[in-house]
Amino acid sequence: MELIYKYYLINIFYMLKKEFNPDQNYKDKINNFILDHEINKKNINILEFGVREGRSTKMFLDLCASNGGKLISVDIDDYSNLFSDNNWTFLKTRDDDYNKVSSYFTDDFDIILIDSLHEPNHVSKLIYTYWKHLKPFGSMYIDDISWLPYLKNSWRDHEYTENINRDTFNKILEIQLSNYDNINLIFSFSGSGMCRIIKQNHNELSKPKLMFPRKNYIKKILKKFLFLFKKA
Repeated sequence: MELIYKYYLINIFYMLKKEFNPDQNYKDKINNFILDHEINKKNINILEFGVREGRSTKMFLDLCASNGGKLISVDIDDYSNLFSDNNWTFLKTRDDDYNKVSSYFTDDFDIILIDSLHEPNHVSKLIYTYWKHLKPFGSMYIDDISWLPYLKNSWRDHEYTENINRDTFNKILEIQLSNYDNINLIFSFSGSGMCRIIKQNHNELSKPKLMFPRKNYIKKILKKFLFLFKKA
């Protein structure tokens, strides 16, 4: 798994010195990382967890208007007044209230965006709960998977977010580790990052598999050697 880190770190560390407009960066991320992959899909069906200012909601509704499609947005706060659109259904409820949320489903989804509670176990719960409603070769997008902007002395220095985003990233890798035949992962480290999980078949997801990195393996061997040397 260390190779995964190295591959992306080489390409994105230069970003840490730049100043970002978070609002514009989020819009760019939706445009470049989501819409570029989905722009040609007709009669698109979208499920969105997390609304807030409605930035992604507006962009999804524009896509539905141009290509034909429907959007369901779910948030615990009431954002029903943000838009008046026949293609939009807003649900004021918890994103893990499966019985309520799923009662509004009429078809499986081409896109599911998870941008609500950014906590690794909750994100994992949503992935597994709603996976069966994602079409084969549809995409599930997870926002806020990069800890790099939140490192000490970085441009959005914040210890809690650094740790929670890193843990979310690792949780997604644990899901990948047990589902190589079922999913394909793509990461963007623009701003706070985003992950695209592409569904490869109709299979259920296997449970996450814990990772046991060996980055300290040599150090441990040396310590053991020194311990035995001292005993000799």
